[in-house]
Amino acid sequence: MITRCYNQFIGRCIVIVGVLGILLVGTNTLLAGDSVSRPKVSAELYNHFDKNLRGKTVAFVPVLMGIPLTEAWAKVIKTQCDTLGMKFVLRDPHADPGAATQAISSLIIEKPDVIVVQNDNMQLLAKLIKKAEKAGIYVIQINLGSRYTSSAYVGVDWYNLGQMMAEDICKTSGTGSGKSGKVAIVQGMTTSSANIEQLQGALSVFQKHPEIKIVSNQAANWDPNKARDITATVLKQHPDLSAIYSFWGIMALGSGHAVKEAGLQDKVLVYASGGGSQTICENIETGIINRYWNYNAPLQGHDVMTAVKVVLQSGLKPGQLKITLYSPLELIIKENADNACWKLPAK
Repeated sequence: MITRCYNQFIGRCIVIVGVLGILLVGTNTLLAGDSVSRPKVSAELYNHFDKNLRGKTVAFVPVLMGIPLTEAWAKVIKTQCDTLGMKFVLRDPHADPGAATQAISSLIIEKPDVIVVQNDNMQLLAKLIKKAEKAGIYVIQINLGSRYTSSAYVGVDWYNLGQMMAEDICKTSGTGSGKSGKVAIVQGMTTSSANIEQLQGALSVFQKHPEIKIVSNQAANWDPNKARDITATVLKQHPDLSAIYSFWGIMALGSGHAVKEAGLQDKVLVYASGGGSQTICENIETGIINRYWNYNAPLQGHDVMTAVKVVLQSGLKPGQLKITLYSPLELIIKENADNACWKLPAK
């Protein structure tokens, strides 16, 4: 019995050693031979991707740098450009319409492959964007569009957002809420698509709810200080105000502080939307803003680069394709504000 077991053990060892030998010989042959290359299908995909992206230039023209929204976009776009072997160019107009016009005009002469532009005026840059595409430059408009539909739009569906926020206000301040139904609207810049479309979406809902009364509808031009002044005046006139609908989170901070100073934080809800920076979540946790729709600026930057990759690989000329990538929206309230926002890494 012992002899038989021993023979079986030796036999199995010989088989195992033989298999290992075959594997080692195959491995050594592979290592000793030519370098390993990509499989054919993978190589075709990569080569098409790389040759259409590497060495290309992406230019970014925001309304203004130095705010979390545009800083996040620029950070993501530049990082991905660096990874892909692309050149990133930034032209900051510093919220000057004339400088924005000059920036686009200069880029048309310089001919980057893609221009990413944020418009605060639907009409101002429309002709130049069209001219850029006729010159062979793809134009991607981010969050704030113009009257000209370029190769791609990445950003919020503002009309839909206006409807969503208005419907929520009707629930919290309308019939059965026990509140007055009085609402103050604090617009941003009345020339921007975000403002125009958001207002139209909201009014399309409010007009179906006669219990909602718009007692103030004024523009603060994205300025939190002006929003604070507007709100303070409205609260003096209407201390029973139910809600404030602000068109941007940073601007809404002004309204929120006016509500706090008036001692009405438990009565007046402050509504806003924005890119979801950590500053916003901190102010949601302290009750300065109550209900906030986040469109996540870093993810928007990622979507911009997705659009860049698509247009450059499409084989189509600028103006021949129209791509829309709407940003998903997430409602942030005090209960989920502790982990819902992002923070830019230190420079």
